[in-house]
Amino acid sequence: MLALVLGVGLAGQAGAAPPLGFERLTGGLVRPLGIAHAGDGSGRLFLLEQAGRVRIHDGSQLRPTPFLDITSLVTCCAEQGLLGLAFHPDYAANGTFFVSYTNLAGSWVIARYRVSADPDVADAGSGEVLLTVAQPFTNHNGGHLAFGPDGLLYAASGDGGGAGDPQNNGQRLDTLLGKILRIDVNGGSAYAIPPGNPFGDEIWSYGLRNPWRFSFDRLTGDLWIGDVGQDDWEEIDFEPAGSAGGRNYGWRFKEGSQCFDPPSGCDPGGLVDPVLEYGHGLGCSVTGGHRYRGPAMPGRRGTYFYGDFCSGRLWGATPAAAGAWKSVELADTSFQISSFGEDEAGEVYLADLSGGEIHRLVDALACDLEVDAASYGDGASIVATRFRLANASASAVAAELKIWLRLPDGTPLELIDVGADGGYVLPAGFDTDSGPVALFGVTSDWPRGDYELGCRFLDPVSGESWAVDEASFRVE
Repeated sequence: MLALVLGVGLAGQAGAAPPLGFERLTGGLVRPLGIAHAGDGSGRLFLLEQAGRVRIHDGSQLRPTPFLDITSLVTCCAEQGLLGLAFHPDYAANGTFFVSYTNLAGSWVIARYRVSADPDVADAGSGEVLLTVAQPFTNHNGGHLAFGPDGLLYAASGDGGGAGDPQNNGQRLDTLLGKILRIDVNGGSAYAIPPGNPFGDEIWSYGLRNPWRFSFDRLTGDLWIGDVGQDDWEEIDFEPAGSAGGRNYGWRFKEGSQCFDPPSGCDPGGLVDPVLEYGHGLGCSVTGGHRYRGPAMPGRRGTYFYGDFCSGRLWGATPAAAGAWKSVELADTSFQISSFGEDEAGEVYLADLSGGEIHRLVDALACDLEVDAASYGDGASIVATRFRLANASASAVAAELKIWLRLPDGTPLELIDVGADGGYVLPAGFDTDSGPVALFGVTSDWPRGDYELGCRFLDPVSGESWAVDEASFRVE
């Protein structure tokens, strides 16, 4: 088994953060800008194309017929187009969803639609415009939509464009531009103003330049906002669950945590600085992401993923001391990261605008085990039908590999332990499956009961697990 499994082994560096890999879900999209799920148990992903189409990936393929096509209503492209999609929390029962787009007059629109009798096709004639906001310029449209844990619809609006927010829309409370809005789509003729909104209108928070993708942590309800900067700084803003709203995130007084207008003495008090920021040496347009809560990457649970549209860099942020956050670059890609999105299970995906593709974020290193039967008797050979080691990242990775057998009484027997000094390296793109391979022959002296065969990669410096898998079987 050693010869079969240890197919690579070169000297290399260790101790870096575990690399991130990307699993291509689909291509064939035209300028994808958004990723959403319906929460209806179907497992489908709904993919926005900027020109005004919503496409469905049904788990096996990109369906040829759009779910919704409103290209005749939408101005595209540059920073205009179909910008947001959110499904009603009771979509499985009421078939209602919401889109935001730039209309033919250049204004920003939020509209309600319903699904048709065919679950894979919306009723394009059911559109009802809920809100229209005039845009003074063609850029900074924001447009993201999401339902919060309170069941209310949140919407991001840009400051209306023009360099430096010439109308100061981000700070003005007499305009809906440069804001996060909160509305109740279950009340009123079009919508109602929730009684808890801080200013008695649609505004929930303000001081934003061009909020490009926000998300709610599905575990805690915290709100994360990516806000695109002007000349020097990109930022991620954070609002804890239970906030009363009314937060001022600083634009145009500040760009990130730095003074912008005026260039000094800019804080009148009450401004909320970002929890994460980076300079334009690393990118030029932040794309807000999601805090990971999925099952596939247990070592990354709680990580907030975000990226940059210009540079293709992708970071992961985790909690540090005293409420601060520590960010680590996880990948430097060629993607134009236009959006992130989650599936129903909490796995995270990104959209590549120029490539027309959707990719799922995965652990770069994989150690996959499967055995061919649930139980074995004396004289039987335990066969691994799958014994796969892989590195899905764009660079070689040094790691420690451990493979063990856990006996029925819980005692672990270590079968393989290599690379503790960082000398075991998987080249970029390495992917080999040694199965089927006979591992052991069961003899009469084997204890009867349940066994686990396991493998994992670890950081040789910290000992942190990077990939773990186990296969169970029984000896009777």
